[in-house]
Amino acid sequence: MTRFEPLVFALAQALRERGLRLVTAESCTGGLIAAACTAVAGSSDWFERGFVTYSNAAKTEAIGVDAALIAAHGAVSEEVALAMARGALAHSHADLAVAVTGIAGPGGASAGKPVGAVWLALARRGGAAQAELLQLQGERAAIREQTVEHALRRLEALAAAAR
Repeated sequence: MTRFEPLVFALAQALRERGLRLVTAESCTGGLIAAACTAVAGSSDWFERGFVTYSNAAKTEAIGVDAALIAAHGAVSEEVALAMARGALAHSHADLAVAVTGIAGPGGASAGKPVGAVWLALARRGGAAQAELLQLQGERAAIREQTVEHALRRLEALAAAAR
């Protein structure tokens, strides 16, 4: 059993019970959330698709994030994370979306955006989107794994609260 399997099982149960499907839009995790979800047998029941939008161009081209938004706020920002989640929904048939954009390190940090700063956004089709700033610790792999864990926990809570 992988580290994330219990979290994915809980998420899968909440999504299946409500007939919901999930889409991911990932930057700093490079597809690790999608990989954790699809590592579990039967995920095709609830996992719709995943976007790895690592570059700014990919964010714009694949999920419609406005390049001007990225230029104004930076790729690692609340605004871009929310746009990624909304864009993933708009470019899929899913009901729920998660998006992550951050600085996993060791480089890439800037004033106000240290290594470990990750924006996580959740959106529901026809509903509001929300974002939170995670301040994670450790080296690159640890930051990416912590991001996956936070994303899976937040998704399960969102799915469980869905009517």
